[in-house]
Amino acid sequence: MKLTVVTWNINSLRLRQEHLYRLVAQLQPDIICLQETKVPDELFPEFIGENIGFPYVLKRGMKSYNGVAIISRIPLELAEDTPDWCGKNDCRHISATIKIAGLALNIHNFYIPAGGDIPDRSVNDKFAHKLDFLSEATAHFAKFTPERAVLAGDLNIAPLEQDVWSHKQLLNVVSHTSVEVDALNLWREQGFYDAIRHFVPESQKLYTWWSYRNKDWAASDRGRRLDHIWVTPDVIPSLSDYRILREARNWDCPSDHVPVALTLDF
Repeated sequence: MKLTVVTWNINSLRLRQEHLYRLVAQLQPDIICLQETKVPDELFPEFIGENIGFPYVLKRGMKSYNGVAIISRIPLELAEDTPDWCGKNDCRHISATIKIAGLALNIHNFYIPAGGDIPDRSVNDKFAHKLDFLSEATAHFAKFTPERAVLAGDLNIAPLEQDVWSHKQLLNVVSHTSVEVDALNLWREQGFYDAIRHFVPESQKLYTWWSYRNKDWAASDRGRRLDHIWVTPDVIPSLSDYRILREARNWDCPSDHVPVALTLDF
């Protein structure tokens, strides 16, 4: 049985909900993990799931900022005991369980803090929040070792040299600093595997985000791989295929992130 999971920072669900029709047509996913939905739960456009053939919707949102959702073709059971990361209740994580091939599979959808502009926690509270979030996530999964799990989302860190357009020029830029990369790797090492790099060698450039500041993003191609899908070791034998929907960056009123898809074959 095949299962395709897509992660996408949609950068406002209500503004870009029409793009979900194109995403579904091109990637044929079974589960879509959205970040930066930017809509409180009571205003979430519930109809969109039904309209695209995804009747199961879980969401955790707030006004104007952050927000995560999982929409699915197959039944979802919300995980009620997810932590309140950093005590902020700022809607950056939602988790659910599905049944696939007769067994449970856990789905985690994360939106990690971006971290602001200055990579110094002593003068930048946003950067301190990012590092604290990563530390808490690491400690949580060290205590509760994940099994049969997929972790997807905008993790706001490009960990490898070939995950950015210029390793040298971005070493001191938030999202690629050594302290962030070390923190992300330590979290991943609590029981996860970088599923997309399973298919794409670490020596090959790979991006999922291009800044709005670049008028011709494709020509400059100054991208970063900020969007990730990880799996636990017991899921690695099921890895089947991946796709990064780069053309979505050219859609009308695009997000600065593009959808990333992982297909599992159980």
